[in-house]
Amino acid sequence: MRRKFSSLLGLKRGMVGRMLLVAAFAGSVGVATGTNPADPSKVIKMSFEAADDGFDMIRTANFYSGSVSEVIYETLLTYDYLARPAKLVPETAEVMPEISEDGKTYTFHIKKGIYFSPDRAFKGVRRELTAEDYIYTFKRVLDPQSRSVHASFLAGKIVGLDDLAAQAQKSGHFSYDAPVAGLQAPDRYTLRITLNSKDYNFLNIMAYVAFGAVAQEVITTYGAQSGQHPVGTGPYMLQTYVPRSKIILVANPEYRGFTWDFKTSTDAIDKQIIKDMQGKRMPQVGRVEINIIEEEQSRWLAFQGKQIDFDKMPQLAAPSVLDGDKLKPEYVGQRIQLQRIVDASTSFTIMNYRDPIIGGNSLDKIALRRAIVMAYDNKREVDLLNNGQATKLEMFIPPGVVGYNPNYRSSVAYDPVLANKLLDYFGYKHGADGYRSMPDGKPLLLKLAREQVTSSQEISELWKLGLDQIGIRSEFVVNNFADNVKAAVQCKLMLWNVGWTATYPEGQNFMQLLYGANIGQNNLGCYDSPVYNALYDKAVTLPLGPERNTIYLQMNRQIEADSALVLRTTRIRSWLARPWVKGFKKHPILHSEWPYIDVDKH
Repeated sequence: MRRKFSSLLGLKRGMVGRMLLVAAFAGSVGVATGTNPADPSKVIKMSFEAADDGFDMIRTANFYSGSVSEVIYETLLTYDYLARPAKLVPETAEVMPEISEDGKTYTFHIKKGIYFSPDRAFKGVRRELTAEDYIYTFKRVLDPQSRSVHASFLAGKIVGLDDLAAQAQKSGHFSYDAPVAGLQAPDRYTLRITLNSKDYNFLNIMAYVAFGAVAQEVITTYGAQSGQHPVGTGPYMLQTYVPRSKIILVANPEYRGFTWDFKTSTDAIDKQIIKDMQGKRMPQVGRVEINIIEEEQSRWLAFQGKQIDFDKMPQLAAPSVLDGDKLKPEYVGQRIQLQRIVDASTSFTIMNYRDPIIGGNSLDKIALRRAIVMAYDNKREVDLLNNGQATKLEMFIPPGVVGYNPNYRSSVAYDPVLANKLLDYFGYKHGADGYRSMPDGKPLLLKLAREQVTSSQEISELWKLGLDQIGIRSEFVVNNFADNVKAAVQCKLMLWNVGWTATYPEGQNFMQLLYGANIGQNNLGCYDSPVYNALYDKAVTLPLGPERNTIYLQMNRQIEADSALVLRTTRIRSWLARPWVKGFKKHPILHSEWPYIDVDKH
């Protein structure tokens, strides 16, 4: 999950204080006898560039919430730390699942002796993970009262689960005890999932953090506050939580640990990592301290002051840190580690398809959106705002994700001259002040949502420059990131700059962001095209490969035809790590390296 958006519950200060005390208390209840090898004296200090949205993953797809939740909750499957391209491996499952001949039934055998972190919800008793915990987790995603942003990942897929959800929609009560034909636990450690039809990405979905096991007792105990009291079986647990300020994780004493034993081919970085880490009992790091630092300059000063152990280099620092794609001598002398990767992510600007001014399928509205797309200068963003640390996107699927085509070129380019002609043709007339009106004579004003941070302000200035060139008046509405997400989910924002980072490495993960059935979930632009929807429905029935990828290309052309969004860039990330951090390698899908790395004394 890894998307950078979701909603955040508003909390009074006193309530936050009580929650923090409860969170600290929860971690101390019960007697743990696990074998977590983490050393409390080994600390990783990090920063997030935006706030999380709590850690109840059925309710959020916030990137930062997901990054923390990855090490609290455990999924049936995960990804090999070193393998590129990303490779699925078992996490709580003993081995990869058995798959029936028709590809519809998956049988997982769960490891015995996996325990949830101690919490008062368990009343002092050690609580073992069982197959029923995953059944409860999956059911909860489709409980109408959950309003899960991830419902689309399971909706229509598991035999009988949608029927149970439909009954709950009518009655107002979801029966968690009711049997579901497609979710069976023949014994305590066996989980059998039967699908309505073959799903070629189902195993990838099973590795997504939103489907990490939660215990029903925990949700019953904390209810709506479960996001501030995450309890899982992973290597870490939440010790301190100050919303929008600080997160501190400590080792889960119940975690079983694992031996670092990852393989690679000829990658030089991997060889050094293996030399440093091979055979160690993991995790080694006993404490993770995360501060929310939204401003790039402040984060960069914190890294330079050795208050942050590893972080992606701010784009503003590129000219002083990099010589091409290598470190300048000053940083080489500090033995800083550099890893440069192209993000498996997209940045784009949503245009609300339901908005009365810019939404809809009439030709004049499509022309208006097309002109907006042509007014945005991607190259200027790359060169000036990103300091060259990004690339212009041509299609909605980014590099590093199956379905990306390096030869694809968008049919809509930056062209303010043509945009002006288009607006003239469709009757968007200039007024005495130089700004255009709607064809019916009403004022034309675009409202773009943004955040307070400098990077958001810079993009807003670039937007204003482009819109002024085509005579469209713009207004920028500042709000915090989480509240913008909440409004977007409800189709209340006209335009908003947002991003999506791959939660699994296949094109469907991006194309589903524009699927009509996902409005109110992941489809923040509320785009609903019968043509696009039909292509999506066809694509997901096809095996992963060339035929499916061809459909993705058609879907990209439909996005352009409807001018459904403004496609912007994908970033080149230069990750910097201090020399005392061992074993660090940035993963394209996983975003929390803490269980896989070590820290030397320094």
